[in-house]
Amino acid sequence: MKSVKYLVLLLLITTFTGCKFYSFTGASIPPGTETYQVNRFENTSLLIEPGLERDFKLALEDLIQNQTNLTLVPSKGDLIYEGEITDYRISPTTATSANTAAQNRLTINIRLRFINTKKEEDDLEQSFSFFYDYAGSEQLSGSTKTTAHEEIFERITQDIFNATLAKW
Repeated sequence: MKSVKYLVLLLLITTFTGCKFYSFTGASIPPGTETYQVNRFENTSLLIEPGLERDFKLALEDLIQNQTNLTLVPSKGDLIYEGEITDYRISPTTATSANTAAQNRLTINIRLRFINTKKEEDDLEQSFSFFYDYAGSEQLSGSTKTTAHEEIFERITQDIFNATLAKW
């Protein structure tokens, strides 16, 4: 009976000390990595939405802050996120019999450059994209635009997190 208690205690200690570089969110952070920085994501798309680059930068910073114990720094971060918003497009997805859009789709594409100064083989350059569908009778403004941006950013930032820190 005593050996079972020691075995359980040993397993608990091993589990919690092993979590230093692996979090319950799935992040696998290399030893010695303590900081991250998110540089401006310039909007190079043909359709420019004012403030989009700032909103995306903040969404990415918040996600990393909430899912890791890394510290956000303005420069010289161990992990560096930067890139461009390469596409912001609204297109009809379905039509009515009167040849009007029954549903529209907002698509945002982000090109990411990820630099890991502690482990160069983890560096990544990749595009991420997601969309939001809304009724053709609605305008992309107000709460519809806010909801669209939030849902798209949530998906893209989580995909970026998974590709750079969770290695999914």
